Amino acid sequence: MDDKKEANGRDESAGANLVPVGNQALLRRDPYASFGPQPADEQGGLDLRLTLLEYWRIFNKRKWLILAITLAAVAIGFTNTLMITPLYTATVRLQIDRNAVKIIEAGSTTPAEAGDADFLRTQYELLQSRAMAERVAAALRLADDREFFRPRQFSPVDYIRSLTARKSQSDAAPVADRSRLERAAAGIIMGNRTIRPLTGSRLVDVSYSDPLPQRAQAIAAAFGDAFISSNLDKRFQANSYAKTFLEDQIKQLKLRLEESERVLLDFAEREQIVIVNEKSSNAENNLAAANAALGTIISERIKNEQAWNQVAGASATAINLPQLLTNGVIDGLRARRNLLVTEYQEKLETFKPGYPAMVQIKNKINEVDRQLNAEVKTLKESFKAAYENSLSQENELKKRVEGLKEEVLDLQKRSIQYNILKREVDTNRQLYDGLLQRFKEVDIAGGVGANNVFVIDRAEVPGAPSSPNLSRALMLSLLLGIGIGCGAAYVLERFDDTIRAAGEVERISGLATLGIVPVVPSEKTVEAEIGNPRSAISEAYRSLCTALQFSSDSGLPRSLFITSSGPSEGKSFTSLAIARHFATMGMKVLIVDADLRNPSLHKKLGLDNSVGLSNYLTGACTPPEAFQATSLANLAFMPSGPLPPNAADLLASARLHSLISVGLEIFDLIVLDGPPVMGLADAPLVASAAAGTVFVVGAGQARTSMLGGALRRLQHARGVLLGTVLTKFDARTAGYGYGYGYGYGYGYGYGYGASGNDHFTYGDNSKTVAKSEKTKIPNLQESG
Repeated sequence: MDDKKEANGRDESAGANLVPVGNQALLRRDPYASFGPQPADEQGGLDLRLTLLEYWRIFNKRKWLILAITLAAVAIGFTNTLMITPLYTATVRLQIDRNAVKIIEAGSTTPAEAGDADFLRTQYELLQSRAMAERVAAALRLADDREFFRPRQFSPVDYIRSLTARKSQSDAAPVADRSRLERAAAGIIMGNRTIRPLTGSRLVDVSYSDPLPQRAQAIAAAFGDAFISSNLDKRFQANSYAKTFLEDQIKQLKLRLEESERVLLDFAEREQIVIVNEKSSNAENNLAAANAALGTIISERIKNEQAWNQVAGASATAINLPQLLTNGVIDGLRARRNLLVTEYQEKLETFKPGYPAMVQIKNKINEVDRQLNAEVKTLKESFKAAYENSLSQENELKKRVEGLKEEVLDLQKRSIQYNILKREVDTNRQLYDGLLQRFKEVDIAGGVGANNVFVIDRAEVPGAPSSPNLSRALMLSLLLGIGIGCGAAYVLERFDDTIRAAGEVERISGLATLGIVPVVPSEKTVEAEIGNPRSAISEAYRSLCTALQFSSDSGLPRSLFITSSGPSEGKSFTSLAIARHFATMGMKVLIVDADLRNPSLHKKLGLDNSVGLSNYLTGACTPPEAFQATSLANLAFMPSGPLPPNAADLLASARLHSLISVGLEIFDLIVLDGPPVMGLADAPLVASAAAGTVFVVGAGQARTSMLGGALRRLQHARGVLLGTVLTKFDARTAGYGYGYGYGYGYGYGYGYGASGNDHFTYGDNSKTVAKSEKTKIPNLQESG
């Protein structure tokens, strides 16, 4: 009983730590959790490796589907390529300049686009227009070429339609509509021509593909010629319209100019306005001349006034003024006086002033002084006269200017209407002259074939077909097939909720995978493989039993309940293999068939099922009466007994707990082969009584929803889930490929560790297994 309480205590603690499974909120165990936190970059690298491994697993699992889709795509591409009519492509290269070559500087009436990009885009759209295709079709008379309308690819629908059309033509034979044929020809041209501008240049390639190389060359060349002709026609049309418009405007302006000139002349004659030139009248010219003369007189008067003021302010004997020094007479008199003064001074040293010769020289000096004073007085009077004369002229001119100003003002008042009429005349004359000049330029430009489109490389007859390209078609088909195949494999994998690998089990359950049991080949039986200690299945179950010894803190739980989500997943064989293994190791083991609805252990052991668990639970017998001996000395078997009508009620009784408690006093291990969970209450009841539960998952049988629901039910029953066992595992269908093995039996050897849990390796090295068993048996016996 103490052992039972202790086991129940472990059950509760283990159940509290169980990772819940619910509504796709599933955990993935960290393979490096025991080594502490990992750096972010290492964790990112790990996630990338796991993702790549998952993609590789899907590819390996669905490789035949991917291969089939790829081969089908290649075959379809190959067949379609062979059915396609070979096409020949001819190309003409055109140069489209921004502006046409100017033979004359003006005269162009074609509007200019905003920029190079808009201009070139407009030209490309014109090349791709339907009007251009119709122009090419009309130039080559393609509507008369019946071969041109023949389908280029075989189509059953077109074939049937052609037969129907022939029959209707034979009955009615209507006349073909030429316009409809031309539109159809233009549509065919548009569907097979290609406009390819050369980046960074003004060059553009116009290509056309056709089953006939000569026709491809002709249509490509016609495209270049048609585009050039269209461009010239557009310019000619614009010039013709401009000429007509200008002629009408010139006629109207001529009449307006004549009328305005006539009105201007009548007004000038009536108002007596005489215009000398285009800018001024006689009165304005006289005023301008008078103002100029007045300015000159004022300047002269100011100069004379300054000269007079300087001379008038000087003394009568002052002869050192600049105006006087420049006079020749005064200069001569001064020189003569200086000579006389010098002579007088020289003789004064010899003679006295009263000496007659000295008196004579003195008289000469006085005479020269008198002449100088007279000359200075004369000059002053001349300066005064010049000043007075300039002042008089200035006053007269001022009066003249004032009179002219009044005359000009009067003229200007009368010339307001004249100027209005004159401006109208000038405006009409400018418009008339401009339109007349423009008309002459347009007339000249209209006769000049200025063009901005040039053929750089003319179309040549292609020597080889441009399509179909078999190698490129096969490569594209191959890539498309691989892409579709991988996509289909990925979609199927996402929609396939069948569990096939241990990584999926761990991702869904959050439990460790205790073992992986390979599938048994069709030519062998499970019983024979379990009985053969060198088989891969025996080795897998030995590894499972080894994992069970480390599944809890106290080692191997003494009571194990083996169940699954559905029937036929291998839980009975798993129960039997666990019991046989530990019995072989020397432990006393009791295996109980707790499936009271569909028991199978008695058939596998070849024993009687008349008395068993159901008899004990109903109180019809004691446990020893229901026990049976097996071929192994340490292994006892308790069958299920007769099938009761109320299996869940019997399993819910306390006698099941009593059986386990009493049995553990005799046996070292009790293995309960229970029913599947499904929607029944049997499995949760047995799980709550056992110390540990091992959940068996059949690869390729169990589904995600069934597994999640079964685990939740066991958790709610407070069952201690130790881990899962994946049975019937086939590495080829799971997509992991072969691992390694030692070549025993049918050569299964698997290495698994996709989810990061303990790596389990199954080989068939009997010597290694025996050695490991010998080293572990004494410890297990001591612990038992």
